[in-house]
Amino acid sequence: MRGSPTPRAPDGGIIAGVSRSLVRQLARMGIRDERVLRAVEQVSRELFVPEALRGEAEEDRPLPIGHGQTISQPFIVAFMTEALQLDGSERVLEVGTGSGYQTALLALLARRVYSVEIVPELAASAAAVLRETVRLENVELRVGDGRMGWPEEAPFDRILVTAAPATVPEPLVEQLAPGGRMVIPVGPDPGIQHLRLLEHGNNGVDRVADLLAVRFVPMTGGPG
Repeated sequence: MRGSPTPRAPDGGIIAGVSRSLVRQLARMGIRDERVLRAVEQVSRELFVPEALRGEAEEDRPLPIGHGQTISQPFIVAFMTEALQLDGSERVLEVGTGSGYQTALLALLARRVYSVEIVPELAASAAAVLRETVRLENVELRVGDGRMGWPEEAPFDRILVTAAPATVPEPLVEQLAPGGRMVIPVGPDPGIQHLRLLEHGNNGVDRVADLLAVRFVPMTGGPG
């Protein structure tokens, strides 16, 4: 595991964490970034799932959060976060706030997070937890079509997408800074999807790699 300081909330405190058993499970499954594992330990997943499902929050599986959406299984969340290779200096765009769980992890690991959610009700519930319960101050939220990114705040050092388009939206590619990394599930619904890593060199995206076969809800919004 890469050694580095324990992530902390912006006010210097530690967010109430989950059992270390989940962290041990993720480590056994191949997650090696110590900062990611510590962030998972600090952020209580049960805060981000419906009350009726809180007893299942530490299980490594997706859970429904309403409006046809899910909170991804912890392994996938940790794997995607690790693939971003965050060192704490980055400005990150997240497409698909969902429950806000992934957002909270990113906020502990990056300088600032800009998160876009297309479902107003999910955006409102995530904002309540992120701002009022865990009180993260380095997160900006908006309701909108994630395919379009957040052009007013671009470019971004990292982009993470939590729903699957059939192809990578071009506006997101355009908003990735030189030296940046994007992690995005790509593929049809239903059909085979791949978790894809795009790396931006000085002359545009110069490396694309499929990391893992996945199953995400489809990205909604405009054409494409």
